[in-house]
Amino acid sequence: QVQLKQSGGGLVQAGGSVRLTCAASGRTFSSIAMGWFRQSPGKERELVASIASGGKSPYYADSVKGRFTISKDAAENTVYLQMNSLRPEDTAVYYCALKLHSSEMGDRPDYWGQGTQVIVSS
Repeated sequence: QVQLKQSGGGLVQAGGSVRLTCAASGRTFSSIAMGWFRQSPGKERELVASIASGGKSPYYADSVKGRFTISKDAAENTVYLQMNSLRPEDTAVYYCALKLHSSEMGDRPDYWGQGTQVIVSS
């Protein structure tokens, strides 16, 4: 059984930075996509960023381009989301996600992390 364990997040002031970490375990991974979704009250869950094995360029939502950076440590099956220049509208619960046998995350990952709250105060 695949498990995604998230860490990071919390309360930060606008303009600040936070890094989220997601470590995958439970099997040997190849050809996967990992990424981060977020959901805030009253809004639909949205894909923020994703990265895949094989060297394909990462995906970023328009709202975070230039501010967020996704990276991975393939050897450790770990993905990171560095969030800079945070805005109050970035406040949400952030979920790590993993999709097997794919170079794209899509909107239906195979596995989800437990979620972590990020609150950006103005």
